[in-house]
Amino acid sequence: MGSDAALDRPLARSRGGVAGFTLLELIVTLFVLTLALGMALPAIGRGTETIRARADVSRFAALLRHTREQAITTRRAQEVIVDPEARRVSVRSGTDDPRPSLSWPDRLTIIASPPNALTVRFEPWGGATGGDFFLTTAGRRYHVTVDPVTGRVRTDLL
Repeated sequence: MGSDAALDRPLARSRGGVAGFTLLELIVTLFVLTLALGMALPAIGRGTETIRARADVSRFAALLRHTREQAITTRRAQEVIVDPEARRVSVRSGTDDPRPSLSWPDRLTIIASPPNALTVRFEPWGGATGGDFFLTTAGRRYHVTVDPVTGRVRTDLL
């Protein structure tokens, strides 16, 4: 039963020390972890750019939807005016002066199709003049449309 006593002892290194990690093993482990982290960080950065891009497009589409809802609930026509030079979208209710509603960041470009169709008018009964907007941000292009019959707003990734 002398062999059982050998099993009860801690593992021993060749020099008689207790089992553990050498400095070389720790350095290699840290190097591998650093390498994996270095490869993962750019992917995380691209992910946050995509989230920002989606948020910018969603904010623009949400303003259009909100304006449509306001036209229906207040029973007054509402207009969304896109000003690419000022990088701002304004809302005008009836004949009131437009009030600034949304400024967009430099990373976002909004182009109307046709280029002079920068105003969308939402009617109290739900319809609209319609609109086509192309939004480019973070290397992605989105198409936001306003249906002229129903006034519904749709966003598509191109």
